[in-house]
Amino acid sequence: MKKIQSVLFFTLFLVFIGILMSAPKQKESEKNLNTLEGNILSMENGTLTIQDQENTIYTIKTTDLENLALGDTIVLYYSGLLNKEIEKQNILVEKVEVEDDLLPTEWLEEGIFHDYYEKAYAKLKNLSLDEKIGQLLLVRYKENDSLEELEKYNYSGFVFYENAFKNKTKEDVKKMIRTLQEESKIPLLTAVDEEGGKIIRVSSNPNLTSEPFKSSQELYTLGGFSQIEEDVIQKSEILYELGLNANLAPVVDVSTNEGDYMYERAFGKDSALTSKYAEVIIEASKKGNVSYTLKHFPGYGNNKDTHTNKVVDSRSYESIIANDLPPFDAGVKKGAEAVLVSHNIVSSIDNSNPASLSPSIHNILRNRLEFSGIIITDDLDMGATSSIENKVVKALLAGNDLIITTDGVASFSEIKNAIHEGSLSEDFINRIALRVLAWKYYKGLIIENEK
Repeated sequence: MKKIQSVLFFTLFLVFIGILMSAPKQKESEKNLNTLEGNILSMENGTLTIQDQENTIYTIKTTDLENLALGDTIVLYYSGLLNKEIEKQNILVEKVEVEDDLLPTEWLEEGIFHDYYEKAYAKLKNLSLDEKIGQLLLVRYKENDSLEELEKYNYSGFVFYENAFKNKTKEDVKKMIRTLQEESKIPLLTAVDEEGGKIIRVSSNPNLTSEPFKSSQELYTLGGFSQIEEDVIQKSEILYELGLNANLAPVVDVSTNEGDYMYERAFGKDSALTSKYAEVIIEASKKGNVSYTLKHFPGYGNNKDTHTNKVVDSRSYESIIANDLPPFDAGVKKGAEAVLVSHNIVSSIDNSNPASLSPSIHNILRNRLEFSGIIITDDLDMGATSSIENKVVKALLAGNDLIITTDGVASFSEIKNAIHEGSLSEDFINRIALRVLAWKYYKGLIIENEK
């Protein structure tokens, strides 16, 4: 008797499995909706007829027919049950997506911009190749040329140096930036190096601030980390009022020797205190509308000036990991959106390439520090990198998302020529532009200003 029961149970189990396998392809989505994938055969009178991957034809009532075309492969998200024995299905369609418009799964990154990748992908698909290339370039603003170049090359944004603000009133600056934003198809990143102390772009003009912004060392002496936090909030308000939305600061390089080139711009304290400084800056920046950038990865140390010459950092790998990386790690963990990479050749990691062109350096940032935001080069037209052949292409292949350049036209041409010659693919450009666009959505730029 038990043997008969076992045979009967096994037979029923096989029948159940057969029923499941013959059912139309569907699965539960994150919202507990079923999905059905198929090709559109016809659309009329508020109904959609599709053929699924098992060649079963379904006619479904839905009003979500906008932007659909015959032959499209689509995914239906629905509640209810399909019945392949009847002509018209009695299900409730919640959403219809064209499969070509869906973000490839392998492109979706976990991390800081995760919630904005689908919007960014939809935007990306409507861009020309030239517009995608433009999104990788953060170009030095030039009073006489930038507006015309923007119209042709669709740059991602501009970096404004001291000359851009010289003798201007607040209204002059607002008009300058507003004119650029109005010309741009995609809202611009408008960046500045407003570190305080030695490096001041905006606050060098007394028309724009009551006094120059102080260095981090001065602020800490005056009132510790609370003074630094207050400075960030105040600085962000002033920059944003002028139309600036990104600050290429803070300098989180560990430098405690007054003889170091970077000492005056650095916090001037040890690795632990500099890490705390990075945390305070990034946390304070989240209270405003201006993004802050950790620099100069992987740490400038006691190196000389890369603005003029090639510089080699001969410190040990162990020293850099233990001493220089913690401030960047601390800032990343607090939600830093961008990290700027130096031009120093860090010989213990890559003795052939400046850090900005080194895949090994970028791998440390992406993998060891698990940074998912935007990686930015220092200006590739600086002395340490200006004479390197194909420097822009090398920077992209190394892992950068945004190229800072003084010569936007030449940088654009280098990328486009590389695509035509096959050393870069459009798919590769798409992946990078996607992250930049996701950042702009994260920042609220595209929603705020989209035409």
